[in-house]
Amino acid sequence: MTQINQSGSSAAPKAFSTVKVTAPPRVRIAPSPTGDPHIGTAYMGLFNSVFAKKHGGTFVVRIEDTDQTRYRKMSEDMILKALKWVGIEWQEGPDVGGPYGPYRQSERLPMYREAAEELISKKEAYRCFCSSERLTQVREAQQAKKEQSGYDRHCRDLSESAVKEKLASGAPSTVRLKAPIGGQTVVHDCLRGDVSFENTQLDDMVLLKSDGFPTYHLASVVDDHHMKISHVIRGEEWLSSTPKHVLLYRAFGFEAPQFIHMPLLRNPDKSKISKRKNPTSILYYQRKGVLPETLRNFLGLMGWSMPDEREIFTTAEMVENFTFDRMSLGGPVFDLQKLDWLNGKYLRTLSDDQYLHALKEVTLGDEYLKKVIQLVKERVETLDGFVSYAHFFFGGDLNYVGSPLPPKGVESKKAAVILNELLDRFEALDEWNAKILHDTAEAYCKDSGNKTKDVFMTLRVAVTGTLQSPSLAETCEVIGKEIVRRRMRLAGEYLKKMPVPPPAS
Repeated sequence: MTQINQSGSSAAPKAFSTVKVTAPPRVRIAPSPTGDPHIGTAYMGLFNSVFAKKHGGTFVVRIEDTDQTRYRKMSEDMILKALKWVGIEWQEGPDVGGPYGPYRQSERLPMYREAAEELISKKEAYRCFCSSERLTQVREAQQAKKEQSGYDRHCRDLSESAVKEKLASGAPSTVRLKAPIGGQTVVHDCLRGDVSFENTQLDDMVLLKSDGFPTYHLASVVDDHHMKISHVIRGEEWLSSTPKHVLLYRAFGFEAPQFIHMPLLRNPDKSKISKRKNPTSILYYQRKGVLPETLRNFLGLMGWSMPDEREIFTTAEMVENFTFDRMSLGGPVFDLQKLDWLNGKYLRTLSDDQYLHALKEVTLGDEYLKKVIQLVKERVETLDGFVSYAHFFFGGDLNYVGSPLPPKGVESKKAAVILNELLDRFEALDEWNAKILHDTAEAYCKDSGNKTKDVFMTLRVAVTGTLQSPSLAETCEVIGKEIVRRRMRLAGEYLKKMPVPPPAS
């Protein structure tokens, strides 16, 4: 078999590691429960867990649920369950407790409000009474003048009497940090060295919202301090926010942790991994039949390598050999071909009984088979016809070459648009069942003006590869959202590549 490059270009720059460990470290991940459990959460969770185990430290899971408009309890449960399936273990968290709880930010609100008041009393922060309408006007005026967008510090120098008067009148307010107006803020990243940021690029960020909930920046710093986090290991997309955190640590008088910003997972085209190009839900890989040990091994190859460069290793071996000196800063490629190859290697180490057990857990479990049987038994006459009719319930990606996609009477470009727009609606669903799926598709038909037949038949072929299947909504429910959404994306990509037929003469 052709060897696949493990993490993109071999010329990727190596990290300049200055990570210090003087005591058992305390590290954390802080996922936001707003959707499916993201593969990036498992990636960060693995490296935090491995680092903690290497040095006899503690790994913490903290739920960042301060954005109550997007919070989903179901999402929190899925994140914890998915991380456990991957095989990532933590010592403190919302499900196991610990000495520095609670571990949900929504349960720590008094601490954030007290912290904001402390900064106001120290003249490091101030109350802002600007309405959302005024802030919009300021932003639009700045954009019209092609100026840098940001808060204009309108309330920064309000007198104490003016603030008291506005508070007494019941005027809503936020709390903002008094950021330095000139100079630079230097962030020491343990993999990159010192990174300087011009303070003119940092505005007076909101710390406490008018609803009393903190922003990510305030909550993260306060929690990391009180939970005694010694090393913040997170994705490099947070590097640009770190100067704000450094300023907050200084304002409070806290000692900052060591910052370690990991390289981002990349698509094969080097763009940031996204659900539009690669499945990003951990649940997809579980449903696909990737073994947990495979996924841990694969994620361990994302920007890191064993001293002997071998590609197959256990998590225990990763812990034993782990050092940040072996990190590469080039964006590691999340290559599905490589993952499938690696999973095949692991599958072939299983005994027949182990293989059968894994197969039943993922694809041929009694509960799943019963759901399929309920939809199929009225449509086949013999048992040997079951598999050929119901094949789309048991596979992963479909091959659309030679399939009736697009269905008769629907142009390929139009079919691609239908799938793309309907996928957006499916992505936004909190629940996945036949009624909700049917109602969502019906609403899309009404809103878009597309014929119901065109929408449902296009979706049917995208999901099953055929024109004949059981109830479409029930079929989608049973197959599951991870596989359905993946097939919709692939079908849309296939349709976009189809040549446009010449106009009829």
